[in-house]
Amino acid sequence: MLNQLPEWLRIFILSMMPGIEAKLTVPVLALYQYKWTWYHAVPIGIMGNFMLVPIGLLFFHKLEKFLSKYEKIQRFMDWFFPRIRNKANKKIQQYKHLALVFFVAIPLPFTGAGLGVVIAYLFNFEIKKSLIMILIGIIIATLITTFTYMAFEYVIFYKSY
Repeated sequence: MLNQLPEWLRIFILSMMPGIEAKLTVPVLALYQYKWTWYHAVPIGIMGNFMLVPIGLLFFHKLEKFLSKYEKIQRFMDWFFPRIRNKANKKIQQYKHLALVFFVAIPLPFTGAGLGVVIAYLFNFEIKKSLIMILIGIIIATLITTFTYMAFEYVIFYKSY
């Protein structure tokens, strides 16, 4: 289904997906597979990655309330949310919104915009500040992975010449 879409729309859509996000979509799909330039791919990836953040921040509490009706999901949330609170609590208390940037900007599995939304929700952060901090984190993570890929590409393909 995605194959019928234009490349830019594939990059945009895949950048929304938790776990993949722009931090992987831009270097792997846009730069490696489609041979795009970074300055064309990065803005599309960042916009796609950020697209669901305002929705998540505004409606996460309603989603949690709805999902808590299901026993297995409620058990998962009872296990998962306290884990995030415990792991993030020291950094959140010390750095507040900067910690949110940190958690989103680290280009590792289980970090990113989705985790940023969950942290902002769990620690009752102001929505406007959270939007800005998560966007900054998305930009940092995307640029880190993009420029890391470009550096490896340069070393592997051009240094041997």
